[in-house]
Amino acid sequence: MKIKLIVALVSVTAIIAFSAIAATTASQNKGAANMNLNGGRRGNVAFPHHQHQEKLGDCNICHSIFPQKAGSIAELQADGKLQKKYVMNKLCTKCHKELKKAGKKSGPTTCTKCHVKE
Repeated sequence: MKIKLIVALVSVTAIIAFSAIAATTASQNKGAANMNLNGGRRGNVAFPHHQHQEKLGDCNICHSIFPQKAGSIAELQADGKLQKKYVMNKLCTKCHKELKKAGKKSGPTTCTKCHVKE
């Protein structure tokens, strides 16, 4: 009888723990669905953030370079820790070109397709 009670308590505890983990993951802040990034003199860049999250699956592809907070790219640039065109040329355009070369659906590969002067 004691063994059944212990097994039941362990099972209930496990279910509660897994439910808490699932709830935390589901409520994780994914940031804005769409962002408007400062694109310098060429014009701002509309960035479909959630679309990239779904496609890439790994936030660290980008966020290993800059923190997950609003204004982090501009802040790193101002501190001299990130070159002005690094994000677009080394992350965005590079990834899009690699996908295109592999014959997969990709995003824009030229400056004028992303940068829009208002």
